[in-house]
Amino acid sequence: MLIDNDLLIQYGAKEETFRPGDIIFAEDSTPKYYYQLTSGRVKLNHIDEAGKEFIQTILTVGQSVCELMLFIDECYPVNAIVLTPCTILKIPKKYFFKLLDDHHQISLDINKFLAERLYQKFLMLQNNSSLNPEVRLLGIFKYMKSFTEDKEAYSFEVLVTRKDLASLTGLRTETVIRTVKKMEENKILKINNGKILF
Repeated sequence: MLIDNDLLIQYGAKEETFRPGDIIFAEDSTPKYYYQLTSGRVKLNHIDEAGKEFIQTILTVGQSVCELMLFIDECYPVNAIVLTPCTILKIPKKYFFKLLDDHHQISLDINKFLAERLYQKFLMLQNNSSLNPEVRLLGIFKYMKSFTEDKEAYSFEVLVTRKDLASLTGLRTETVIRTVKKMEENKILKINNGKILF
């Protein structure tokens, strides 16, 4: 968890519930709140001019939603769409910055978190430029697993569909399915009841 829920509430955060398909914020809107997931999953996506979805990332419990945009005067470059029923703590930008002013360690923790996320994004971009689909998928699996503490083999359950993996990597769904099977044969991952364990 990035920031303790009770501390967020102490500084004025309100809990909101969302259903699958709900939009937390839309591309080109102005960032006004810090959002932190207390349950559920959210995807950050962009729809290109041809109508094709490109998923930037999938967020889970304890993660914040596009918090970096609060630090610059730019509009959101993505949409935040709810994937599963979820609850989010939402705090206005000015109270969020007051919290950071009052709690310097949290400010340092957020800087570290942003640096780690940026580092992983660099790696993901490098992997997505590869023509090898296994390299692309391995990059996204490592990125997703980087947010968990358990680094043991097969300890991370990939909570997205093969279609979502295709949108995350720019591959076709059929290519993802074939490559995942090959990766299982090579013991890079396991498949248990259709779930990918990395």
